[in-house]
Amino acid sequence: MTSYDKKLIQCFSALSDGHKELVLEFMEFLGSKYPNTSQFESPVEVRNEPEKILEPILTPRPESESVIAAIKRLSQSYPMLNKENLFDKTSLLMTAHIMQGRDVVEVIDEIELVFKDQYEDHINSKK
Repeated sequence: MTSYDKKLIQCFSALSDGHKELVLEFMEFLGSKYPNTSQFESPVEVRNEPEKILEPILTPRPESESVIAAIKRLSQSYPMLNKENLFDKTSLLMTAHIMQGRDVVEVIDEIELVFKDQYEDHINSKK
């Protein structure tokens, strides 16, 4: 076990159960975004045909939803968006929820706006 692993376990062990759950959700989010280290490299896109403008497939928001679940739902609703462009804003909002205790509903509302704005930018760039 490396010193990094030991420090991670030490810090995690000091957290309350509720905070541990939030950290695990955040780690799962990061893991889904970067499942392996090769994901940190810039992807090379090859396009042989013009890109179609896709409409979002909006999934209704459940009454009770975590920030992670909201990001997953919105990522599925807006598959045409570049997730790299969304990552900075959504991770800042998620961090505000986890570290600063911002209300989950308020944070999800803002994340929905981030996706909507990114979609509008996407549409405008195709015109």
